[in-house]
Amino acid sequence: MAISEATIESMIKDLELPNNILKTLRDDALKVGVSKKEMEAIIERVMESYKYACVEPCEAVGVVSAQSIGEPGTQMTMRTFHYAGVAEINVTLGLPRLIEIVDARKSPSTPMMTVALDEGYSTDRDKAKNVAWDIEATHIEHLADVTTDLANMQLIIDLNGKILYQRNMNIDDIADKLRDGLGVKISSPDAVENQLIITPDAPSYRELLQLAKNIHAVTLKGIEGVKRVVIRKDGDEYTLYTEGSALKDVLLIEGVDATRTYTNNIVETYEVFGIEAARNSIIKEAVDTLNEQGLTVDIRHLMLVADIMTCDGEVKQIGRHGISGEKASVFARAAFEVTVNHLLDAGMRGDVDELNGVTENIIVGQPIKLGTGDVRLISKRSGRAGLT
Repeated sequence: MAISEATIESMIKDLELPNNILKTLRDDALKVGVSKKEMEAIIERVMESYKYACVEPCEAVGVVSAQSIGEPGTQMTMRTFHYAGVAEINVTLGLPRLIEIVDARKSPSTPMMTVALDEGYSTDRDKAKNVAWDIEATHIEHLADVTTDLANMQLIIDLNGKILYQRNMNIDDIADKLRDGLGVKISSPDAVENQLIITPDAPSYRELLQLAKNIHAVTLKGIEGVKRVVIRKDGDEYTLYTEGSALKDVLLIEGVDATRTYTNNIVETYEVFGIEAARNSIIKEAVDTLNEQGLTVDIRHLMLVADIMTCDGEVKQIGRHGISGEKASVFARAAFEVTVNHLLDAGMRGDVDELNGVTENIIVGQPIKLGTGDVRLISKRSGRAGLT
């Protein structure tokens, strides 16, 4: 016979568990409908699991996390590019990607975005395609053939009418963009359809060749930096995958769902969404990278790394320009990299090392202040001789 909500409340009210676990326990028990005996067995199992998951006092969690991530890391491959399940888009995976994450690189070697679409756009392929054209950077080579006419000292651009229609562009827009980007005179002959003629300000061979080179750098439509967009149907809705990342600009485009759009660039996530989003991004990227290699690391180790990297309100690398280089201990900084520089600088400043951490105590040969090394026995001399 299923027990009532009041009975469940009385059984769990004195349990030393976090509120979110208590709420889940209560809600699931009510949903399934359990007897008192079953509830007692569930509580016993939950308490066992919770106690097992708790960290012992004085546990060296940093060292355990480093070992738990480092050891599986030795099994990772060095593949830089890998087919990621999305046609034509490769991403960095394996050990190179894990190094990028903990180094907090400002731009990953293969930046990409997963762009979710709003309702109405996500189920209509034509609308999804239009959003893709608004995102993908369009240059002149996508639309036209460019010919250098040396006899008349001009560039002739023959536009492809079919591609213009597909990308929802017209000849006037292209002429305006090229005029703004190049600062030169552009004309369109009446006799030939979809043709533009660019004439340099000074009729020189050198300037004409420079103009032919510069024309390819002008972005006619879309977002600079997004090289390609691939549309893929995931379940019932279309999702866009981009090669290149420009999260802030993409979120402003009509039809893009800002709540579900994601980039693998952690620093960009921090700049757009803030430090909490960057922390979650570090965890997600590290978990995905390890899982792709078939390696399982407890998420709490990765959460600790993400916490350390973001605890000051900005994303810092685990290296001499970040976490390791900012440690309070001189010995700890010197033990990591550029040893002599750290010792010389500390000597000139007259720094004092309190020997509170693990590294510095190992260096000087003292017990570390963790585990049994953190426990001190304080005794008081009693009145009787020989007894303490």
